[in-house]
Order: sequence, then structure tokens, then C-alpha cells
Amino acid sequence: MFNKPFDFVAVGDITTDAFIKIKDAHLTCAINNTKCEICLKFADKVPFESVTEVKAVGNSANASVCASRLGISSALVSDIGQDENGKNCLTELSKNKVSTKYISTHRNMATNYHYVLWYQDERTILVNHKEYPYSLPKIVTPKWVYLSSLASNSLDYHLEIIAFLKTHPETKLAFQPGTFQMKLGKEKLAELYALSEVFVCNVEESQRILGTSETNIKNLLSSMRAIGPKIVLITDGPKGAYMDDGTTQYFMPIYPDPKPPFERTGCGDAFASTFVTALALGKTPLEALMWAPINPMSVVQYVGAQEGLLDRIILEKLLAEAPADYKPKVI
Repeated sequence: MFNKPFDFVAVGDITTDAFIKIKDAHLTCAINNTKCEICLKFADKVPFESVTEVKAVGNSANASVCASRLGISSALVSDIGQDENGKNCLTELSKNKVSTKYISTHRNMATNYHYVLWYQDERTILVNHKEYPYSLPKIVTPKWVYLSSLASNSLDYHLEIIAFLKTHPETKLAFQPGTFQMKLGKEKLAELYALSEVFVCNVEESQRILGTSETNIKNLLSSMRAIGPKIVLITDGPKGAYMDDGTTQYFMPIYPDPKPPFERTGCGDAFASTFVTALALGKTPLEALMWAPINPMSVVQYVGAQEGLLDRIILEKLLAEAPADYKPKVI
């Protein structure tokens, strides 16, 4: 049993998020509410309403919890410090039935801790990824590896992951790049893109990766597929999402919100990991695309990225109750 492979192994940094709810602020935006910035009084005391700590989060940690809630075996490959925060993150993962056997603990280092400025229903995250001495542990070949955000010293670690995937072609890769992975550029991670069964990002991230100001979604999808991934998903917030499966391009609307969003952290993670988990459960890409927006709808009703993640029974119930126009449309 110890050596049984996991269905889903997520790789990426883990953190605790401290949500600081603020009210005394305002936004400045360009035309059409683009390039918005949150503004606070400078050199002043700014009141806040509350602070809520959410432990064991981060793109990959969120994905591992999503997979576990939906009923497949899940593990996280990550790094923590030898501190109370790290212990709490391990406890939280275990509560969610995510294996922590591949998590490395580092003496004299702290576990990641990020601050989230929560204003209205959106968030601005102050991040500080610790530069751990990354090294891929010996993992039993999983069905899926889900790779996301890592710190800026992780290029060699990515090369280890590429080498693992090349020697284990039976393992499928889902890649949801974080900030540093996008900064590295598609050339340095060309092999990773080429090995990706599923690639997920949002519209702005696709433009950043491709180095383009292109806004036509069909062209963005095609250009992303051209650099390697078999299935490309590009999300566009409350407008919906798009998929290119290599033969056809689709638009998928959001699942109807039961009430206005409370807080949007983790929407993209929920969408991406629900899609991949559905594939791991044997669903087709089109079926997975029907699953993917349901978890984000639930996640935005709670603080943080994980509380609203659904189990399979509830997700499939919501899918059965979806309106008639909730389905992929060819674009």
C-alpha cells in the first residue's frame, strides 16, 4: 500500500494566507476597468476590519485538496520550514486527506506566509516565496503531475521535473504557471510546455507568456497550443473560459452564481484542478470542461481558496441542475 501510486501529485509552494479585510481604500482604473490599482492613504494609519488566516494554500496545495475532495488519491510535493506554521500546514493537508509524505522540512527556514489585501470581492496578494533548496523526492509514478507556482531559484528544479516526466511517459502533466515560471519565459521551459497534457492560464497571462498584445481569444488559444500543450485552457474571470483540444475551440460560460461573490481567491486553481481531476476520473475533455466552472462558483462564496471546494456528489448534483445553456459552445 505504501508504494501504491497516487492519482494526482501536485508540485509547488505552500503558504498560509492572512486575509486583511480593508474598507478605507479606493481603486483607480484605466479605460473599461483595466489595469486597476488599489490605493491607500500614504504615511497614515489605515484601519482594517478583520484578519483571517487560511493555512496550507497556494496553487498546488489548493489543487491537491480539490483532487482529494473529488475522490481521487492526492499528494503534495512541497517545502516548509521547521516552524509552527509548517506544522499547521501539514495538519491542514492531512485533514483534507492529502498525503504529506513528499513534503520536505528545512531547518532554520520559515514556512511561506503571505498577506492578502481583501477589498470588496477581490484580493491583492503580497507574496514572498522562500528560496528552498528544491529537490524532487523519489515519487512513485503517478497518473498526473500538476505543476504550479515555485520561487525564483527553481530553474534547476524544473529541469529535474522535466527529466522525471521524460523517463515516466505514463505520467501526464498539467501545468498552471506561477509568476516566476512566466518570467522564465517559454524558451527556457520549452520542454515543459511540450510535455504538458493540459495547460491553464488566464487571458492576461497568455499574453505575457506569448509576448503579445493580441486580444483575439482564438489566436491566443492557437498560439499557446503551438508551443506544445495538447489541451489549452484560458480563463477570463466572470466572462467564462476557453478550450482548444487540438481539433476544436470552445467557449464555456461560468456556472450561475447563487449570490454575488464574497471573495475570489482560488478561482483559477479550482477551475484548473477540477478539469484535471475530471480527466483523471476518466471524463472526456468536454465533460471535464462542464465540471471545471462549478468549483469556482462555490469557492467565491467563502474566504480563501479551499473552504468552498466541493465533493463529487455535490458537484455532479449541481451539474445535473445546471441551466440548459450551461454547455460548451464551438467558437
